[in-house]
Amino acid sequence: MSIPQSGGGPITSPAQLAEYLEAGCKPIEDWRIGTEHEKFGYCRDTQRPLPYEGDRSVKAVLEGLRDRFGWSPLLEGDHIIGLEKDGANVSLEPGGQLELSGAPLESIHQTCDEVNEHLRQVREVADRIGVDFIGLGAAPIWRHEEMPVMPKGRYRLMTDYMDRVGSLGKTMMYRTCTVQVNLDFGSEADMVQKMRVALSLQPVATALFANSPFIDGQVNGHKSWRSRVWRDLDADRTGMLPFVFEDGFGFERWVDYALDVPMYFVYRDGVYHNALGQSFRDFLDGKLPALPGEIPTLSDWADHLTTIFPEARLKKFIEMRGADGGPWRRLCALPAFWVGLTYDQAALDAAYDLVKDWSHERREALRVAASVDGLQAEADGIKMHDLARQTLEIAEAGLKARACPGAGGLIPDETHFLNALKESVETGQVPADELLTKYHGEWDGDLSRVYAEFSY
Repeated sequence: MSIPQSGGGPITSPAQLAEYLEAGCKPIEDWRIGTEHEKFGYCRDTQRPLPYEGDRSVKAVLEGLRDRFGWSPLLEGDHIIGLEKDGANVSLEPGGQLELSGAPLESIHQTCDEVNEHLRQVREVADRIGVDFIGLGAAPIWRHEEMPVMPKGRYRLMTDYMDRVGSLGKTMMYRTCTVQVNLDFGSEADMVQKMRVALSLQPVATALFANSPFIDGQVNGHKSWRSRVWRDLDADRTGMLPFVFEDGFGFERWVDYALDVPMYFVYRDGVYHNALGQSFRDFLDGKLPALPGEIPTLSDWADHLTTIFPEARLKKFIEMRGADGGPWRRLCALPAFWVGLTYDQAALDAAYDLVKDWSHERREALRVAASVDGLQAEADGIKMHDLARQTLEIAEAGLKARACPGAGGLIPDETHFLNALKESVETGQVPADELLTKYHGEWDGDLSRVYAEFSY
């Protein structure tokens, strides 16, 4: 989850809210790729989740990255809660999941190099203190009461609120991990087309990256339990957003939506002020109960936008949010998938043609089916396996058209980053299928073996 936003003066006109989003429009030569991924840390000998403090802890990992690799610390009070370096951030999820929020980079070659270097650094620090990290969509064995709590005011407020609005919010916070990619748009019309493609095809990403078939030490009946969690979290701020497909959708309509999402907090001078359930519209009028008489800044607006969790999220860029965290190769495959679909106009048009006539009911049915059955999903007459094959063909064509070389020109384009996904389409098997096969076969129901076999 996000660190506090900064920059931007007082909001003196509601028009500034849409202007803030519109400021994200960039010419195509300035489009960038930002990859984020989360992972669970645990003590190697006990297989228990990392506490915040101690010799083997989240804090020790952050301090090791700071001291050995020159990352600058981010503090909340006296606590180190993140790192920054060269446009990238390392931050903490509520249960201690470690997240890399990558710098905005020009190519998937670069973003994959960044991911690889980050995991190399994390492994070097972790090896010294007897810690490992694993990429899964949900914690397979740990129960909620076993999870540590990170010393971040934002998370304390969110934890208190989650049980009021759904049944699985705390599961999302403390026991799930994702990989996502952040992508640019060139205009309002480009944003609209990309958002519609992103939301429609998010179930394909969920299916291809499904990697959370276990929870509480048991098979849970879903290939992506993480995706299931998001369907019972907080209806005010999650979902497939049917209004995005209505005539007239644009920056102003997103502002209207975001203003109707209840607030979590206001961040002032290092303190998170409790604004749970309050209205940003009241804040604009200086009538926010949490801070009577104060008006918001653009930083407050930016913070509020980070508390909205649909399957694709609009800020000054678009976040693709449908995939489970997973193995090393797939951390590079996700940006390849979405860049291929959206950064070449012919590919984007082809993807849009594929989905433009879909109903909200079809999109939602595909979302549900993907979480349960992965590539074996079927909904409203569509077989996910066939849809994934079509989508990957479009993405591959888009990457070929980009013709973005790597390795000093030795690699002609970025298509090889799709190989892990193409293998899934060829075999019909995604990471969750591999996990379930091992669990019911050679592991003989011993789920603890997942740590040794699937850690980074």
